[in-house]
Amino acid sequence: MSTTHTKEAIQAQILSLVQKDGEIKNTDGFSVGGKNVAQADIIGVLKSLESREITAYETITRETLELTEEGSDIADNGSYEARVYTAVPATGAISLTDLKTKLGNVAQFGQGRAMKNKWIKKEGSDLVRAATSIVDEGQNVLKAIRAEGNFNDEKVVKELKKQKCVAPVKTVSYRVLKGKNFTTDVKKEETDVTEEMLKSGDWKTATFKKYNFNAEGVQPRSGSLHPLLKVREEYRQIFLELGFSEMPTAKYVESSFWNFDALFQPQQHPARDAHDTFFLSDPATSDRFPKDYMERVKKVHSEGGYGSIGYGYDWKVAEAEKLLLRTHTTAVSSQMLYKLAQEYKQTGVWKDVKWFSIDKVFRNESLDATHLAEFHQVEGVVAGKGLTLGDLIGTLHNFFKKLGIKKLRFKPAYNPYTEPSMEIFAWHDGLARWVEIGNSGMFRPEMLLPMGLPEDVSVIAWGLSTERPTMIKCGIDNIRKLAGHRCDLAFVNRDPIARYAGDASFGW
Repeated sequence: MSTTHTKEAIQAQILSLVQKDGEIKNTDGFSVGGKNVAQADIIGVLKSLESREITAYETITRETLELTEEGSDIADNGSYEARVYTAVPATGAISLTDLKTKLGNVAQFGQGRAMKNKWIKKEGSDLVRAATSIVDEGQNVLKAIRAEGNFNDEKVVKELKKQKCVAPVKTVSYRVLKGKNFTTDVKKEETDVTEEMLKSGDWKTATFKKYNFNAEGVQPRSGSLHPLLKVREEYRQIFLELGFSEMPTAKYVESSFWNFDALFQPQQHPARDAHDTFFLSDPATSDRFPKDYMERVKKVHSEGGYGSIGYGYDWKVAEAEKLLLRTHTTAVSSQMLYKLAQEYKQTGVWKDVKWFSIDKVFRNESLDATHLAEFHQVEGVVAGKGLTLGDLIGTLHNFFKKLGIKKLRFKPAYNPYTEPSMEIFAWHDGLARWVEIGNSGMFRPEMLLPMGLPEDVSVIAWGLSTERPTMIKCGIDNIRKLAGHRCDLAFVNRDPIARYAGDASFGW
């Protein structure tokens, strides 16, 4: 058993032995004052001496065997088969029931081995001794291992490991040699030049500790970027590289008009129910949207127009005025497209645009391993003359290629405000299957023309989340461990502050 010693005492003993014998062949069993010293304490001293070239050392690694709890029990009390033999009387017999009562589970494990060794045998339904004496080799082997730390029969050791009677333990010790500056008179090294040294002149003869310029030093306490922020920044850089401009999204509260109605989403749509959307109670409504534009939206919903028959229902202003936490960043896209239409109306000059947004959206979802009530949505929007579905597919391939996702498939889908609409699937090598990663489509004329955009202008758009790629990148199986009160702050601190490489592929 090792005992704690001072660094000075360990150092003095090491130098004394090296001075006397020229080296210490093995620090296993090294002691100070008759008490063993832990190897962890020895290596600290050896590193200090080596840095000054007073001594050098070599590491000696060996594997020893250590008895488990079960192995120690056998070494102390005998093997199970020997205990069964001892429980059987020298003369007479013992019933199986009495043997189990006497030894418990040991009877079950030891009976078969004792009979195999021909130490006992059955007479009727009872057990009697078949040998006058026995040698408990199992106990003797374990006692030897406890004393020596090893055993020279590999076959026996393998069987004992299988029975979980012994376990391998790696031990480290050291060989200590003289260094080129060897001395037993080790002076304390100074780390700083003090005012007293300068005044007295002691700095001229003082021994200073060498600076280790390769040491990493103590990690300063500081904040860390959350993985979601890093993935968000990666998306942002990709959009900027592709020539997109970022839309202003710093407004979580929107009216139902911009969030739903302007997108040609009917007022009776299930997504507008309270169980899917967070509505505000105070203030509950807002009429801050253009009245002339509102009338055009109302008409296209109620009566149709622009080549559409509409939905044919009684559109209500009160429903459009309801305030809510935005359910998607397309609420921002609709306002940006309306402003673009007004600029075109004033100047008569059309300019193609490419926009993107990355920000929080909110859904009244039941929380589980894959759903949160708030999450981040990434959205890309391109408006230009003559755009087609082929342009959308080509843009998506170009965008996801930057993320390292090269295998894409598209499936027809339905959205109230896009036609055609497509779900985006990517091949995931780890899961060996196609995984849905986003949605896309071309905004409908019923959405664009009431804004005042030219008839030959088309708008393509797509959206996805940041949470799912981040979960894949970080190996997280529950979204609640990524965000919220279950998030491990140590995980955030461990994750390095670095930009993900363009070909990192987020596990795809």
